[in-house]
Amino acid sequence: MGDSIRLWVRVKPGSSRSGVGGEWGDDPPRLVVAVQARAVDGEANKAVVEAVAKALGVSRRSVRIVTGSKSRSKVLEIDAVTAETVALIGELQKS
Repeated sequence: MGDSIRLWVRVKPGSSRSGVGGEWGDDPPRLVVAVQARAVDGEANKAVVEAVAKALGVSRRSVRIVTGSKSRSKVLEIDAVTAETVALIGELQKS
């Protein structure tokens, strides 16, 4: 098992398709997470956790929203991070 990291993300709820990739902003740069779910009753938050977990190959239980539960800008904490996970995050930000 690896350590935990915090990941800054920018969410695009109500997108035509879900996906993780791209970069938004610069202080700090945020990973873009597009989800089909609307920001109603926490549905978009659930979809964000699921999309990020799937993209990074970790369990949903390993991904938590730390701040920003009612905002498009969020900070996620991801447990059991390996060097491969960190490299994958870098690749996703460039895509």
